[in-house]
Amino acid sequence: MTAKTRVSTDAAPAPAHTFSQGVRKGPIVQVSGQGPVDPQTNEYLYPGDVAAQTTRTLENVKAIVEASGATFDDVVMLRVYLTKREDFPIMNEAYGAFVEAHTTSGVLPSRTTVFTGLPREEMLVEIDGLAVVD
Repeated sequence: MTAKTRVSTDAAPAPAHTFSQGVRKGPIVQVSGQGPVDPQTNEYLYPGDVAAQTTRTLENVKAIVEASGATFDDVVMLRVYLTKREDFPIMNEAYGAFVEAHTTSGVLPSRTTVFTGLPREEMLVEIDGLAVVD
């Protein structure tokens, strides 16, 4: 049986609670929900700017994926949590630019977008991900 291992990196924010940044079991990598946090200072960035928050959040997801030994191209699913429905087009544009730039195979990850409340008022977006390593 394949062991479950914690994925950890200084290139993404440390978890604020009792969970891992990511977990890998065999070829499966699950990244915990990330927000627009600077990994060096743990400060929430870009208040009110959902595009910049989306990009920073995806950079954090990517860093954890890479710390697992995978690449962003191995991401098969991203889940986006937004606080405001009206932010969807802006998030979608920033998301699309990032994902297209970092997906070299041309096969974009699947995605679900949910509108919900988030743990911190300054968070406009949170994203988690699932990767499968060949």
